[in-house]
Amino acid sequence: MKPFRERNAVLIGLIGFTGLALVILGAFKADQLPLIGGGDTYYANFTEAGGLKVSQEVRVAGVSVGNVKEIELQGNHVHVRFVLDKGTDFGIESGAEIRVRTLLGSMFMALTPKGSGQLPKDSTIPVARTLAPYDVVQAFSGLSETTDQIDIPQLSKSLDALSEISQDTPVEFRGAIKGVSNLSRNLAARDDQLNALLVGLKKVTGVLNSRNQELETLFKDSDVLFQAIAARRQSIHNLLVSTTSLSNQLSGLVKDTRANLKPALTQLEAVTAMLRRNESSLDEALRVMGSFDRVFANALGSGPWFDTYIGTGS
Repeated sequence: MKPFRERNAVLIGLIGFTGLALVILGAFKADQLPLIGGGDTYYANFTEAGGLKVSQEVRVAGVSVGNVKEIELQGNHVHVRFVLDKGTDFGIESGAEIRVRTLLGSMFMALTPKGSGQLPKDSTIPVARTLAPYDVVQAFSGLSETTDQIDIPQLSKSLDALSEISQDTPVEFRGAIKGVSNLSRNLAARDDQLNALLVGLKKVTGVLNSRNQELETLFKDSDVLFQAIAARRQSIHNLLVSTTSLSNQLSGLVKDTRANLKPALTQLEAVTAMLRRNESSLDEALRVMGSFDRVFANALGSGPWFDTYIGTGS
């Protein structure tokens, strides 16, 4: 067998580059390989995409079971390829819907299980069993561009002309046309303000869309807080009832003991006045009490007798 240094270097290089290209291609398409693929592939046809995008979730009964892998237009319908986790069960008559995931327009595809058995792999859910929502976010996003294309002065002139033509029409109709004409003049006079408002609305929509994850987290945290408050509702109710009962008992106690409390408070005031008058004597007693206690403790510290010493002069 020839060593590599004696073989055709060009041929070896081509084989190496081909193998490397196949490895890279396999890494990008690993989820589509038959042996190591990430799940089972299915298809669904919708009348419109409804804001659905690649990589968005596929759910069954609210549980995420896969992702959308490809969306393409085929004739008069949208063809969606999605991959589900292995072991996901749903009947042969199951349908699919595109639903709103967040208030800012994030979508997901929901499977609605129906029928017995299991829908075979690589099957296609037809248009008759799918439902696509109306994309409200997209409609509002195009509102600013649509209104920018309206010729406000020309619209005002048209309405004025219509008002002149309708002079011989009934009074009620003329009043309605005149009101519409006045409205068009007001709109024309405030054209700049309306444009600024719509531009600001578009910016606000963009900011909200960029904060989608933060808002979703906020809504989830708020839901947890409200659930905790609801769970503690009975405890809070019991606390308020107990507080009310305690307040009533204290009010009754003060009412019942008012006659006894007044003399006691009067005597307490007299005792306080006496202590205030003897404040200096009490301070002096407390000052010398330490030395006396120390000597007294030394006298009794050797047992149940007094241990003292009386010295005499020599």
